[in-house]
Amino acid sequence: MESIVLARIEKWKNSPNLEEYLKEELDRLSEDELFDAFYKDLEFGTGGMRGVIGVGTNRMNIYTLRSANYGYQRFINRDGKEGKSVVIAYDCRRRSLDFAKESARVLAKYGIKVYLFDKITPTPELSFAVRYLKADGGIVVTASHNPPEYNGYKIYDNTGCQLVPDLAQIVIDEIKNSPDPFEMQLDSFDELKEKGLVEIIGSMVDDAYLKEVKSIQINPDLSKDNFLVTFTSLHGTSSYLGQKLLTELGYNFDPVKEQMIADSEFSTVKSPNPENKEAFDLAIEYAKRAGSDIIIATDPDADRVGLAVKDKYGYTLLTGNQTGALLINYLCECRKIDKKGVVFNTIVTSMLGANIALKHGMEYFSTLTGFKYIGEQATKLENSQDKMFYFGYEESYGYVVKDFVRDKDSLQALLLCSEMANYYKKQGLNVLELLDRIYKEYGYFGEDLVNISLKGQKGAERIVKVLDYFRGVDKFDNKLFDVTMKEDYELSIRKDFINIKEEEITLPKSNVIKYFLSDGSWFVLRPSGTEPKMKVYLSSVAPTYAKAKARIIDIKKYVLDLIDKVE
Repeated sequence: MESIVLARIEKWKNSPNLEEYLKEELDRLSEDELFDAFYKDLEFGTGGMRGVIGVGTNRMNIYTLRSANYGYQRFINRDGKEGKSVVIAYDCRRRSLDFAKESARVLAKYGIKVYLFDKITPTPELSFAVRYLKADGGIVVTASHNPPEYNGYKIYDNTGCQLVPDLAQIVIDEIKNSPDPFEMQLDSFDELKEKGLVEIIGSMVDDAYLKEVKSIQINPDLSKDNFLVTFTSLHGTSSYLGQKLLTELGYNFDPVKEQMIADSEFSTVKSPNPENKEAFDLAIEYAKRAGSDIIIATDPDADRVGLAVKDKYGYTLLTGNQTGALLINYLCECRKIDKKGVVFNTIVTSMLGANIALKHGMEYFSTLTGFKYIGEQATKLENSQDKMFYFGYEESYGYVVKDFVRDKDSLQALLLCSEMANYYKKQGLNVLELLDRIYKEYGYFGEDLVNISLKGQKGAERIVKVLDYFRGVDKFDNKLFDVTMKEDYELSIRKDFINIKEEEITLPKSNVIKYFLSDGSWFVLRPSGTEPKMKVYLSSVAPTYAKAKARIIDIKKYVLDLIDKVE
């Protein structure tokens, strides 16, 4: 084991302030487990800091969190002005409340007032609360839809947007200057409440947030009769507000009772991720019994949402791209605006939604993966005289309609999916029939996402090798994979092989490579920003669904074979 890792382990073992449960874990870990827990510091990625809860510098615990909060308070206090404040929310995961309170203790030490929610709270409400309370930033303690052993920490600026890389780098640089987390002298949480440095918030912000969510309705007077929604929070933070929203708007809904209970173990699902069909198993049982028209599932921190719709045989789970296209289609047909609307997606999102927006006179703009980039663009449009934020979405089941939230918002999506499906049902049109109409007009789009799990230091090294290989390959020795363009976001270069030219990519640098093929297909390779995985995104377009699907299968096999050969 490397000497620096051994030194870290000894320091933690010898600390008299180490929490008891972490001491016990330290004593029972194997040599390999110890190495993985200490070989690096837990890093910031596209979704903030996220990791397995436990002992070590590469784990989520109060000590890594203290250092992170030291860096964050330096970011908040960087202009030297007094009277700063930060809003903190947390989800139902193991130790989330403890981590939220610990974050408050660190911020308060450096003069920052904390507004702490009184209960588990959806991530989009935190984004809203930052601007509503005129705070200087926000924190959410969550690991989204990761397995139960994970927790995480997302940080926001005063616009309610997650920190983009140049701002996050300030925090990262300051973390390096953090004092020893074992030696930090912090007041107790109760003392901070007595001093007024921590204020508990709740229903006032809930009500203000829900009022804004309700404002996205396009056809609020549409009858809700003969329309039923099955709704599940997957044990997460949308249970209270999601049910309140549907009730107050008059929707008939059937809640999946077992999954409306906050449960850090997510005991009724293998994975609390609405991108996975298995997460809908119990909800589908409910929906079949009740005869529901649609099923809506939100992930544990209530920023992502999955939609399933009734078909002849049961229920079909839609992809994020399909749901996004349906919502854009509904908005463009029914929502009237007095400015040029701009639709935002990401570089791994299908072009179907963008094509719909373009046909209806909208503009579209693609950002890097990560909703913070869409939030950043929304902020830039805030005072525009001739353009407005119209819709933002990504293939990974995140949507926002109005930018009072600068993050993906499952409550807005819950409302709009329900209204959209109800609107077309009243016209005698099932959602799947509508989707087929859209395909017939715009082409059938195929898509797939491959997650290649590569854990630990060796996994991280493997990801680097694979991306370095593709970085050096412009063309493939296969006439069915004729590359017309290649975008390398790490090098900020776009190579156009049709017009034989190179252009600069103006988006921030990111270790992402995208290939465009001559038939309109494309694929993207990138490391996950929140999990030990490499992701491969694939997209195709064809005159029929069967051809689009077959093309995806061919591309996937070819690309995965190339990856397997990288040494």
